[in-house]
Amino acid sequence: MKSAAAFIAARDFLLAHRDDYQSAYRGFRWPQLDEFNWALDFFDVQAEGQGGTALRIVDQDGSDHSYSFGTLRERSNRVANFLRRLGVARGERVLVMLPNMVALWEIMLATMKLGAIVSPASMLLSSAELADRIVRGRMRHLITDDTNIAKFAGIADGCTRVSVGAATPGWVAYTRADAESDEFEAGAATRIQDPFLLYFTSGTTARPKMVLHTFESYPVGHLSTMYWIGLRPGDVHWNISSPGWAKHAWCSFFAPWNAGATIYVYNQPRFDAEGVLNALVHDGVTSLCAPPTVWRLLILEPIVEYAVTLREIVGAGEPLNPEVIDKVRSAWGITIRDGYGQTETTCLIANSPGQAVKAGSMGRPMPGYRISLQSDDAAPSGQTGEIQIELRPTKPAGLMAGYAEDAYQTKIKLGGSHFATSDIASQDADGYYWFIGRNDDVFKSSDYRISPFELESLLLEHELIAEAAVVPSPDALRLAVPKAYVLLKPHVVPSLDVAQSVLHFVTARVPGYRRIRRIEFCELPKTLSGKIRRVELRQREATRDLNARAPTEFWEEDFIST
Repeated sequence: MKSAAAFIAARDFLLAHRDDYQSAYRGFRWPQLDEFNWALDFFDVQAEGQGGTALRIVDQDGSDHSYSFGTLRERSNRVANFLRRLGVARGERVLVMLPNMVALWEIMLATMKLGAIVSPASMLLSSAELADRIVRGRMRHLITDDTNIAKFAGIADGCTRVSVGAATPGWVAYTRADAESDEFEAGAATRIQDPFLLYFTSGTTARPKMVLHTFESYPVGHLSTMYWIGLRPGDVHWNISSPGWAKHAWCSFFAPWNAGATIYVYNQPRFDAEGVLNALVHDGVTSLCAPPTVWRLLILEPIVEYAVTLREIVGAGEPLNPEVIDKVRSAWGITIRDGYGQTETTCLIANSPGQAVKAGSMGRPMPGYRISLQSDDAAPSGQTGEIQIELRPTKPAGLMAGYAEDAYQTKIKLGGSHFATSDIASQDADGYYWFIGRNDDVFKSSDYRISPFELESLLLEHELIAEAAVVPSPDALRLAVPKAYVLLKPHVVPSLDVAQSVLHFVTARVPGYRRIRRIEFCELPKTLSGKIRRVELRQREATRDLNARAPTEFWEEDFIST
């Protein structure tokens, strides 16, 4: 098929220039496609007669299951026929809430073959959140495992309901797919701009938006993510990410299989850093993607004692601070390469193989993306400003189709010459980008511009701190001052002495106008995907009594005489 050939040619170009960023960036072009169904035209064709491992799922109890590309081709055909028999049709929306089990990958492939729209949901969602998604997302069908059925009581009666696991009254058993044919015939051609994925954002600043992706934007768009990670055919890639979020599709589905790599999963009821390190060594993982929170927990262990076989390691979700990068490099001789993107995009700025990594930098634009910085401030345009994706002369393949049911916001975001990310960064003379913060995170104190991320990175270098978030705290004289919300490492007790140590640590390393003037020790509020909800902390500060303090809060005035 012509479209599949164009996709494979673009993929092969990036594989061939994996370590040559300049050539890859200059020479790469998104494939020009018209009709293309990634599951049928690429995955199935590549899987034909292929015995290599596509998916390996290991559980903490020792169970270990591997599935070949050929097996998943046949299984997804059965599931597609099963769902079609239940009435799942092209363009209809299917909410899928499953853990890391083989059925999740089978269903993703099957719904793609049918031309249906998948809306992945986190296992942590409440009944109220699910009800919102079913109504706002206009879901027609839903699939979950037997442990989560109770969450749907009274909120999904109009949907076709499928249960993976034990038989449940009122639900269709997923095992019925076993009796279906392992051959599948598509009912119609898939247009590249047909909708395929509907993601709800993590809601760090507002009500979750509904991001709509197409049969191009994620399957094809994640060629940029494949390039960032540096994946090769035969790699064993582990992405520590929960299903239901865009990052799971990024690195636990499209990017590895675009490269012909094995997707590896290690299931833990609760995160255990020692278990992760043992799995890396025992199961021969060659590339690892983990969010900053995981990297910060891993470096609390004696990682130098683990003889990993890793070739590539990356981080995404929030920027990594240099201290984490330095500790991992010192132990394993490998550099964590940061990558940046959003639910609305694929990986668009990153440190890819072959680039010299500048510790703390986001890297440079990925092949297929043209990036510029736009500033409303006094800073010269192009040096510091909002990260924006150029939409002309052509929109990048990895950018969303728009916000579902919101034509107004879609037009604002995609109707002009640039897509605005709402993230602020600076660019150095070598073309590397440096993250500053969200548009609504950066604030002014005494008319000085303060970047929370820069201060947070510094705080994380302190030996007693596990996590930190910096927000503006109202001040009668300066309008606002930097305040740090801090989670201490295990077994460290909040105290006046600890607060003094932290504040002095920062003061010795930043100009006076940027020093942290208040600190509060507490647990940090987070989204279901694990991102710190700075908006909640900002709101807490904005509504506080200016003279009131929390029990574990300290101000710089407490140490004037010391």
